[in-house]
Amino acid sequence: MSPQIAAILGLVLMFVIATALPINMGAVAFALAFLIGTVFLGMGAEQIIAGFPGDLFITLVGITYLFAIAQKNGTIDLLVHHAVRAVRGHIAAIPWVMFAMAALLTAVGAVSPAAVAILAPVALQFARQYRISPLMIGLLVIHGAQGGGFSPISIYGGITNQIVARSGLPGDETALFLASLGFNLLIAIGVFFAFGGVELLRRRPEIAPASPEAEVSTPEVARRLQIEGHGTSPAAQLASRAPRTTASEYRVTLTQMVTLCGLAALAIGALAFSLNVGLVAMVVAVLLALISPQEQKSAVDKISWSTVLLVGGVITYIAVLQRSGAIDALGQGVSGIGAPLLAALLLCYIGGVVSAFASSVAVLGATIPLAVPFLQQGQIGTAGMIAALAIASTIVDVSPFSTNGALVVANAPEEERDSIYKRFLLYSILIVVAGPALAWLLLVVPGWL
Repeated sequence: MSPQIAAILGLVLMFVIATALPINMGAVAFALAFLIGTVFLGMGAEQIIAGFPGDLFITLVGITYLFAIAQKNGTIDLLVHHAVRAVRGHIAAIPWVMFAMAALLTAVGAVSPAAVAILAPVALQFARQYRISPLMIGLLVIHGAQGGGFSPISIYGGITNQIVARSGLPGDETALFLASLGFNLLIAIGVFFAFGGVELLRRRPEIAPASPEAEVSTPEVARRLQIEGHGTSPAAQLASRAPRTTASEYRVTLTQMVTLCGLAALAIGALAFSLNVGLVAMVVAVLLALISPQEQKSAVDKISWSTVLLVGGVITYIAVLQRSGAIDALGQGVSGIGAPLLAALLLCYIGGVVSAFASSVAVLGATIPLAVPFLQQGQIGTAGMIAALAIASTIVDVSPFSTNGALVVANAPEEERDSIYKRFLLYSILIVVAGPALAWLLLVVPGWL
């Protein structure tokens, strides 16, 4: 058996085992990476371990640790409260505010994982307190970050435009940016209405945080109190039972003020100075832990270790898969197909499938040069093909094995994490299947770019 076939079969086996049995896929991936890397590729342990995503490990641990501390000292609740007041209690606006903020951050130069790392924990706290689908709000954060990610001054946009220029192809920076933003906005609208957007639009504005007591409408509570026949009036009983939010509950403590400064430092360091978001988060978390050792006591337990194992194992295995040459062989075979439109579709799928597990920038750097031969024939619009490849290679970053998807899953409430992971996995499979085809259909086939 050739190394390429063995590596692909290992990938299939990994998914089958993790789906059929309650075993962490990351653990299976580590085992298969060692077995296939050693037996079929002659790799040593050091070479296999070199594929472990150390930067992603630090990001996941640092961010979840920091926001666990911020959650325990009430800082996240404080941010959520004031944000809801800012939108005048219109809960349906919150997911779109998150989408717009993520798009703005990446459009002005932030890397997508940094924007998601900063916004996802707060967005998921909104979801928890205001009964918003965590899947929906998490996806809107990611699609917002991807939508703004190809502006001419962004990281993804700049790298893609450089690759296009080095390949000797004519590029259109504005078309690339607008295509990515429009495509992700279209997907986000579908996600919003598919996962509870209609119900959010029907809600009355809420000012106080939602609570179990507030889930029953005021008239219904009053009716029940009348039936129970208490001595006081229903209105008085209702007032005594209703959740109260006083100004003192949201008075900023010294610890919260330091936490807010730390979160601001994280944002500025990651966005303005391109510092590693995981390492900055770890520094801020340790400083907060030194200030309030007791409050952070159980914060380490809130780190999403299962997600760290999952992502670390899968990405390590993908590095072994790439080392086998399976992906390069597949890409070269596609580039030799005589039908340009079919070759374009297959390249979009290669970019999408590989990018669901690997670096989107690395995938773009590999797939765009493969498209050069048939783009030079002039039968396919260059700008449309580049935009389709860019979208196909980044739209799949909702995958729980990619940095963005993993960040959302890792910051989900512990009791819901497994459920959210499974829903993210199903959604990412749908996107991998439909996303590249839709990008190809909208941007390549019409030939208007």
